[in-house]
Amino acid sequence: MGRIQQAGKNIIFGYVSNFVILLMNFIQRTVFIMVLGRTLLGVNSIYTNVLNVLSLAELGIGTALNYSLYKPVANRDTEKIKSYMRFYKKAYLSIAVVITVVGIAISPFLKYILKNPGNYSIRDLTVYYFIFLFNTVITYFVAYKYSLTNAEQKNYIQTNVTTITKIITVLVQIIVLLVTRNFLFYLLAQSFVELAQKIFVSIYLNRMYPYLRDKNVQKLSEEETKVVATKTKALMLHKIGDVARLQTDTIIISSFVNVDTSGVVANYTYILTYVGNFVNIIFSSVISGFGNLVATESREKQYQVFKVYRFFACWLFGFGAVGFWHLLTPLIGGLWLDESWVIGSAVVTLITIDFYFKGGRSVLENFKIAAGLFEQDRYLPLIQGGLNLVLSIVLVQRIGVAGVYVGTLVSGLLANLIRPVIIYRVCFDRKAWGYFADSIRYLAVILGIAVINVPIRHLVMKETNLLTFGVMVIIISLIYNCVFFLVFHKTEEFAYLWDVAARKIPVLRKWERK
Repeated sequence: MGRIQQAGKNIIFGYVSNFVILLMNFIQRTVFIMVLGRTLLGVNSIYTNVLNVLSLAELGIGTALNYSLYKPVANRDTEKIKSYMRFYKKAYLSIAVVITVVGIAISPFLKYILKNPGNYSIRDLTVYYFIFLFNTVITYFVAYKYSLTNAEQKNYIQTNVTTITKIITVLVQIIVLLVTRNFLFYLLAQSFVELAQKIFVSIYLNRMYPYLRDKNVQKLSEEETKVVATKTKALMLHKIGDVARLQTDTIIISSFVNVDTSGVVANYTYILTYVGNFVNIIFSSVISGFGNLVATESREKQYQVFKVYRFFACWLFGFGAVGFWHLLTPLIGGLWLDESWVIGSAVVTLITIDFYFKGGRSVLENFKIAAGLFEQDRYLPLIQGGLNLVLSIVLVQRIGVAGVYVGTLVSGLLANLIRPVIIYRVCFDRKAWGYFADSIRYLAVILGIAVINVPIRHLVMKETNLLTFGVMVIIISLIYNCVFFLVFHKTEEFAYLWDVAARKIPVLRKWERK
C-alpha cells in the first residue's frame, strides 16, 4: 500500500476516533462539572499538566527511534527491527522508573501549585496525584511497541485501541460519578480500564509481531547507538523547551491566580485541542509517509509536497482560528454552561492566534521529524521555554491570565521564524523568503475574513441559541472557504490538492479549474 493510501487510511480512522473521543469527552466533562464542580476540574487539569512535565524524562528518545525504524521497516530488515525494539524497550522501562521516582519526590510540593483548593485537604489531593502518576507510568510498558506499527504507517492501530479504550473508560467513569459522586473512585475506574488495555495491547502486538519475543537479538552497533544518542540529545533540548512552553500555562495560572480559574480556562483549551485535533489528524497521519518521501524522493519533489502540505494547513488552521475567535465564548457561556465560565476577550484572542501559528509550527515540526533534523535547532526550544516562563510569570502578576498567553504566543512565534530557514536550507537548498511571503499572504486573507465576520456576528447573534449559533457557523464556513478559494484557486498548491481530490471524488474530474 502506497504512502497516500496509508495516510488516507490513517486519516479516516483518525477522524472517526477524534469524533468519538470529542463526543465522549464532552459528555464526560459535562457530567464532571455538574457532579464535582470547577475546583476538581482545575485539579484534574493541573495534574494532567504536571504529569506532562514529568514525561520530560522521555527526552525525545521515542521520536529518535521512530526515525531510526523507517529504513529497516522499508527494507523489511527484521533483525535490525528487533535490535532497535529491544533497545527501545530497555530505554522505556528505565524512563518509567525515573518518572516514578521523580513523581514521588515532587509530591510534597503540590501545595505550592494548588492555590485555594477549596475544601479539599492536601492529603486527599496527594492521593489523587499518585493515581495520576500510576496511569502515566504504566503507559511506558507498552508505548515502545506502537513505534513499529507507526513506522509501518499503520497509525490506525494505535488510534483504534485509543478510541475503544476511551469509550469504555468514559462510560465506566460516568457511571461511577453518578453512583458515588466521588473523585477518588472516578480516578480508580480509569486506572482499572487503562491497566486492562495495556495488558491487551501487549498481547495483541506480540501476536502481530511474534519476532519481538525472540531471545536471540543482536545489539545495535556502536555507530547506530551513537546516531540514536546524538538525535536523542538534540531532542532532549527540544523536549525541555517544549515542556517549559506548552505544559506550564495551567500550572502558572493555578499557582498565581487560583485552581478554579485554571478549570475555567481549561474548558477553552479543551475545545481548541480536541476540535483542532481534526486538523492535526491529517498532518500527523503523514509523518511516516514523509519519512519515506525523504528517504526515496528528490529535493524538488520534497519541496513541492511540503508547499502543498503547508498551504493546506494554513487553510484549515485559519478556518479553525476564525471560527474559534467568533464562537468559542458563545458556545461555552451561552450554549454549554453559563457566563460564570467565560474568560475575557483578550485571552480568547491570544489563544486563537496561538492556535493558528501552532498549526504552522506543526507542519514544520512534522517535516523536520520525518527528515531527522533534530540537531540544527536544538537550542531553540530552550530559548522559547525560558522566554515563556519569564514573560508568563511576570505578566500574570500584572495583567492576569492574559499575561500567561502573551508569553505562550511570543515564545511560540520564534519557531515560526527560525525553523523555516533551517528546513529550506537543509532539506531544499533554498532561501526561505518564499515561505515568509506566503505566510504574509495567508495571514492577511485570514485576518480580513475574521474582521468581515464581526458585524455579521453582531447582527446574527444578538441572542445566543442553537439557531443563531448554527447560522453563524454556516456563514463563517461559507465566507471563509469562498474567499480562500477565490484568492488561491490558481496556485500550484491548490492545483495539487484539486487533483488529489478529483482522484477520490469522480464528479470533480468534470470540473475544470479556471
